[in-house]
Amino acid sequence: MRVENLRNIAIIAHVDHGKTTLVDKLLRATDAFRANQQVEERVLDSNDQERERGITILAKNISIEYKGVKINVIDTPGHADFGGEVERVLRMADGALLLVDAFEGPMPQTRFVLRHAIDTGLRIMIVINKIDRPGADPERAYNDCLDLMADLGASDEQLEFAMEHVVYASAVNGFARLDPEDGNDNMYPLLDMILDDMPAPEVDADGPLAMQCVTVDHSSYVGRIGIGRVYSGTIHAGDRILVVKNDGERASATVKQLFTFDYLGRTECTEVGAGDIAAVVGVDSTDIGDVYTDPDNPVELDPIEIDPPTLSVVFEASTSPLVGRDGDIVGARQLKERLFNERENNVTMRIEELPDKSGVEVSGRGILHLSVLMETMRREGYEFQVGRPRVLFKKDENGNRVEPIEQAVVECPDEYAGKVIELFGNAGGTMTNMQAGSTVTHIEFRIPTRGIMGLKNRIMNVSHGEGVFYHTFLEYGPYAGEIGNRNNGAMISMTTEKAVAYALGTLQERGQLFVEPGTECYEGMLVGERSKPGDMVVNIARTKNLGNQRSSTADIAVQLVPPRTFSLEEALEYIADDELVEITPKNIRLRKRLLNATDRKKAAARAMNGK
Repeated sequence: MRVENLRNIAIIAHVDHGKTTLVDKLLRATDAFRANQQVEERVLDSNDQERERGITILAKNISIEYKGVKINVIDTPGHADFGGEVERVLRMADGALLLVDAFEGPMPQTRFVLRHAIDTGLRIMIVINKIDRPGADPERAYNDCLDLMADLGASDEQLEFAMEHVVYASAVNGFARLDPEDGNDNMYPLLDMILDDMPAPEVDADGPLAMQCVTVDHSSYVGRIGIGRVYSGTIHAGDRILVVKNDGERASATVKQLFTFDYLGRTECTEVGAGDIAAVVGVDSTDIGDVYTDPDNPVELDPIEIDPPTLSVVFEASTSPLVGRDGDIVGARQLKERLFNERENNVTMRIEELPDKSGVEVSGRGILHLSVLMETMRREGYEFQVGRPRVLFKKDENGNRVEPIEQAVVECPDEYAGKVIELFGNAGGTMTNMQAGSTVTHIEFRIPTRGIMGLKNRIMNVSHGEGVFYHTFLEYGPYAGEIGNRNNGAMISMTTEKAVAYALGTLQERGQLFVEPGTECYEGMLVGERSKPGDMVVNIARTKNLGNQRSSTADIAVQLVPPRTFSLEEALEYIADDELVEITPKNIRLRKRLLNATDRKKAAARAMNGK
């Protein structure tokens, strides 16, 4: 039977095409806020990093009510690094709003999220957003969406539905229109189309209970909270249920508390019926894919498979001479406890202690995925160090080594296209498509994940800051052989002192600096990059020798170029195998793993003799 007073829709889009802003306006259009209530923009991006980065990291559920119908809205991440969130939450939906920028059209990560929606069998409604943006071309964006859906293998039914259901919107200005020129100034045409044309949940309301956990929340008070859709039957607070794991293991549990989604929050309730989305407290150590079902009449559902991690990083307690200056939490035991706690409620990461107990290996879907955890921890007061991200290789069915391959897209001014193609060639990339526009060239590549490391900075350099670079996981492919690492050597501090302007003035002639006068440095810390290969140990505290004779001309003040600063992602992509990133609440420093120059020479000699 159909549950006509319920709709479950997901909003999917490329990063920064306006998903979260659109949800804001839908909430306001359905009177989710009091008339005088002060509400921040992008209210769903409640995480500090989501607000600062302008991206959605965690999928979130809300519900709105319109004309007596409850609409569960699932706001999904657009970035491929958070694909683990996208894959699962789409299972709770019956339809999806594909949101596309009217100026940019479909982008690489539009392809990523749309592919998952098509594979899940969702009905897809196209929303062309930002139609009032200068240079917008809504019709071209709409046609490109249909072409992309066809390329990704959409069924005839999905294509026909998308062709007949398109809305033109400006989420930031709060309007949706059936025609770009019709002058409507509110969101109701979009809401009406959702009610009239999006499929209602098709369920067996009177059948045995079947609910699948697709995301896990965590509370320090009640432990894990399983969130998912009820496919059949009704779940009640106090019910004795059977929990079936992905591997077939079975256990009994009691529903201690039950919640449903209500606007921006959760409301405790006594029962949740088929078709709706529920949050269940009481299933200890619940996990993604768990099926909650009737013990007497168990229902089987397909297990949920999550794409495996592609990169890993080892977290270690900091061994920096400056340890403890910025953060309160510096111990190895505390670091391990924090990461194991993350393992409890972040199922998209694999977190395991190394066999020799020297650190904890954290595996994720990409640099951004891993750096979000690091940023969260440094804000909590942790100091730690991490090594270079390592690509996770696998073996195929024939025993051959395979590695993660990405689809990369660069858009840059025409005159820089040749240099960009050369960069990708040196990094193991293969060009698959190239479209030259009137001023901008669009180039697509296949490239090993290893080749992506540090590529963004090099693209920015050769395109004079005008290149736009996106990449998304594509598949596992044959091992591409050795790929060159960073060519230039590092300038390494020989002492633990503050940097001095005079010394930096002489060093900047040899390369690019990472520090400025007054920066606390230590032996083994990277203070700059040479313009040549090979590392160089330097004295960052050298001062001018003062003689007893006055110079014939006054000393000229040292003119220093501003130092290069690194974000966490940039630092992780920059370092070599023998280097570490030191992360504290106030600083991101690059350093050698072995701080002493003599120790580094001995290690290099041992490595040569071992070959």
